[in-house]
Amino acid sequence: MSETQRAEVASSARRLVHFACCALLILLGATAASAQTAPAIPADPDNYPSRTIRYVVPYPPGGFNDTLGRIVAQKLNEAWGVPVVVENRPGGGTLIGTEAVAKAPPDGYTLLGVAFPFGANPSIYKNLPYDTVKDFTPLIFAGQTQNLLVIKPSMPINSVKELIDYAKKNPAKVSYGSTGIGSSNHLSMELFKSMAGIDLVHVPYKGSAPMVNDMLGGHIDIAFDNTPNVLPQVKADKLRALGVSSKTRSALAANVPTVSEAGVSGYEVTVWFGIVGPAGMRPEIVQKLNAQMNAIFKMDDVKRRFVDQGVEPVGGTPSQFADHIRAEIQKWAKVVKDANIQPE
Repeated sequence: MSETQRAEVASSARRLVHFACCALLILLGATAASAQTAPAIPADPDNYPSRTIRYVVPYPPGGFNDTLGRIVAQKLNEAWGVPVVVENRPGGGTLIGTEAVAKAPPDGYTLLGVAFPFGANPSIYKNLPYDTVKDFTPLIFAGQTQNLLVIKPSMPINSVKELIDYAKKNPAKVSYGSTGIGSSNHLSMELFKSMAGIDLVHVPYKGSAPMVNDMLGGHIDIAFDNTPNVLPQVKADKLRALGVSSKTRSALAANVPTVSEAGVSGYEVTVWFGIVGPAGMRPEIVQKLNAQMNAIFKMDDVKRRFVDQGVEPVGGTPSQFADHIRAEIQKWAKVVKDANIQPE
């Protein structure tokens, strides 16, 4: 082969390599673009779950909301063999974590622990970043407890009726604590005020512990709080219990009357906990999650962990939980409006 022929062969080879490289770059670019624009693959209910499930708790660690998430995560992992990660996303009165789940894919891999404020927030916040009814799929009513109405021992009061009489004679002089705007103990007292026709001074706190500590120190007069949070102080005679917020007496404090039977007929507040997912979840996945969670809440060790924190397991169907959420929204809308409650 002559020198000229060898040069032509080399030139042709270089051109082929150049063309091949260009074609490869075009193919890789098209593949990347396709990956970026391709829609998410919908969950396959027959193979669900096949990867990590995320359980969002819109509260800090500690307290029953967090405990519930960790119980469910552990038991789902044991039953299904996939990781279930609890993600605490507090802030914004639970709005930050709740909004994140509302915008998550409805594939069953993102769950949200909800509680009492979930039903009250639609009335308190006029511009929620989500629709409490339309943007979520109710999965199960997990459990419920009650609040205990307690008073500092130095107050000359031993019953609900005596408290009402005292407050009427001393308007805006009795102070009550809460764990913040829209919390169960805040709205429990606002409903009590409305039904009893009394005027009290609200003192909000960042949590139950500082509120109870201030009551023990005599800085506030009364409060509603989850029964397990204040029962030790009641048993130690550091606080006096006047009534429980539930329809029936609490097994933890059987000698304490309900607020209704103690003087405010018809009064009832249930502190509840549940689990939802984003709107649009496949019915097969909803049913699978609901069935497994119902089984979890019937386990002896789970029931013991609930009872240790003063919570009664509930369970039931997704539609029953949906009805409960709608009823809570309606109930607290009136209380919030009558009390002119505004967000912090």
